[in-house]
Amino acid sequence: MRLPDLEAWAIFASVVEHRSFSGAADAIGVSKATVSKAVTRLETHLGQSLFHRTSRRLSLTENGKALAEHAARILAEANAAEEAAHAAATAPTGLVRVAAPMSLGLIAIAPVIADFLKLHPGIAIDLHLSDARVDIVAEGFDIALRIASLPDSSLRARKLADIRINLVASPDYLARYGRPTHPGQLGEHRCFAYTNITAPWRFVGPDGTEVSVRLQGPLATNSGEAMLPALRQGLGIAMLPDFIIGEDLATGRLETILENWTPYGGALHLMTPPGTLRPARVEVLIAYLSEHLRTLCSVKTPK
Repeated sequence: MRLPDLEAWAIFASVVEHRSFSGAADAIGVSKATVSKAVTRLETHLGQSLFHRTSRRLSLTENGKALAEHAARILAEANAAEEAAHAAATAPTGLVRVAAPMSLGLIAIAPVIADFLKLHPGIAIDLHLSDARVDIVAEGFDIALRIASLPDSSLRARKLADIRINLVASPDYLARYGRPTHPGQLGEHRCFAYTNITAPWRFVGPDGTEVSVRLQGPLATNSGEAMLPALRQGLGIAMLPDFIIGEDLATGRLETILENWTPYGGALHLMTPPGTLRPARVEVLIAYLSEHLRTLCSVKTPK
């Protein structure tokens, strides 16, 4: 039986990550010719092209896209295996790349990361904050934190905490437009849209009745925090999590409405690329985030 060309697979994964032969060569510390020969060798063995090559652009073929995740897993597990061999003798070191939602990242994750770095001076963190969903494997992230009801995926995920979702408006808005008593009445109100989620608002009533409502309003944004100024000025209704509006609820700038109806909420998940082996630095950060975010995001705010 012919053994797989693990070097070629690893080099292919590096080309995918760095989006060029020269970038992969610089990262690995070999010549561009070595990278090119390894990819060609792998393509010859597989009997299929992995990249479309032009003078200006390098892009994956459909076959290449299908195999990129396997290659990334091979490279990640090989690196993790080598690091695991040294972990007992040395403290975890190196870079960990983390992706997280913008608002949660600023409010909750950045302070936890700061505390972690004090405890582990040998570890560096590249924290990428964006409300857009990232491709963990293709973009080379070790950890992604997401608030969602997750679909089936080859990624590994663990639920850290339920995220409490509130339907809120300012006292001025409610005085001007009235307080809805049923989700079906929201179609008559000015509701703000979170554009990263296109699904309708969904609620469960006290008797288990489920209601879905499609809405319209004067503001649509991909940032929950961007809704706050308009909410505070009485311009509409929004559905937002505790960690964004907790202070506004506590001070009375915003009020919850439809208290007897529970909005469908997501949960905070910690996701990692497929595979069972991870570097020690990643395992240490996963354990720390799991412990500290599990309670931080579950705190109930005053009504």
